Amino acid sequence: MEQEKDLAPVGVDVSKAKLDVALLRPDGKFRDKVVANSRKGFEELVAWLAKHGVTTAHICMEATGAYWEEFAEFLADAGFQVSVVNPAHIKSFGASLGARSKTDKADARVIARFCAERHPARWQAPSQAVRALRALVRRRDALIGLRTQELNRKDVASQPQVLHSIEQVLAHLDKQIKEIEKQINNHIDQDPTLKEQSRLLQTIPGVGDVSTAMLLSHYGGDMRFATTRQAVAFSGLDVRHRESGTSVRGKPCMSKKGDSRLRATLYFPAVVAMTKTAWGKAFAHRLATAGKPNMLIIGAVMRKMVEIAYAILKSGKPFNPALHGA
Repeated sequence: MEQEKDLAPVGVDVSKAKLDVALLRPDGKFRDKVVANSRKGFEELVAWLAKHGVTTAHICMEATGAYWEEFAEFLADAGFQVSVVNPAHIKSFGASLGARSKTDKADARVIARFCAERHPARWQAPSQAVRALRALVRRRDALIGLRTQELNRKDVASQPQVLHSIEQVLAHLDKQIKEIEKQINNHIDQDPTLKEQSRLLQTIPGVGDVSTAMLLSHYGGDMRFATTRQAVAFSGLDVRHRESGTSVRGKPCMSKKGDSRLRATLYFPAVVAMTKTAWGKAFAHRLATAGKPNMLIIGAVMRKMVEIAYAILKSGKPFNPALHGA
């Protein structure tokens, strides 16, 4: 802990295009910097820290969307201590400070103070094998997105020349999607850890090749979360409650503070699980009996799938129907 206290606390407010950085000095004053959320920006930030005499630091950021991941991985590879914090914790901490301003610069300063006072746990970067798999999975998703766009254009196209062009593009995309899927399967098969984890995940009824690859791209390799609850929060499938005093009673909803691609990929497997598998039917039936609406049930099944998947990866044991009412 003493070594952690000696590290310079740095808060970073992450957005799609830029990083607002706040370096908290020992005298309590801040040094602020804005860099691009890109490899060039990351290198510029490290050079800026070195200019201020900082070569080792504890750098904190919020887990918002997927914009922080490449940045956090770069910092971890460069030897910095990195923490990725639940935004709700930062918000509560800011409120305790009486923070009134809501700007990117002010947010970065709040994060830096949180880092200095709370010493949040170190974030563990995924292995290179998992990073490569995630890149392949994302490329596959991008190609499928392009294919969907072309299919939509085909539905409204009337000119033969346009239809011919669209069909050519679709044929090329189909070929590319098959090739990237082959690369994904080969990558998993060539890594002993991912191969065994893939085998374990596919013992879950309702989980197929696509959802297995997506789950491994986020949770594969070394177990980076202490609990299944943390793994669920990483996906944005955790429940957010809105209650305050006696007047505010909002309906609980999905936080969505995580990778939207993971949630989108799990949607159809969840539907299959709750309609075609014994464990999914039993779980959905309990919720339906309690009067829960269909969309809430689907979200709950998605969340349950992540819980089951991470528990299986952590234990190294295949799916056990007896543990899930099946």
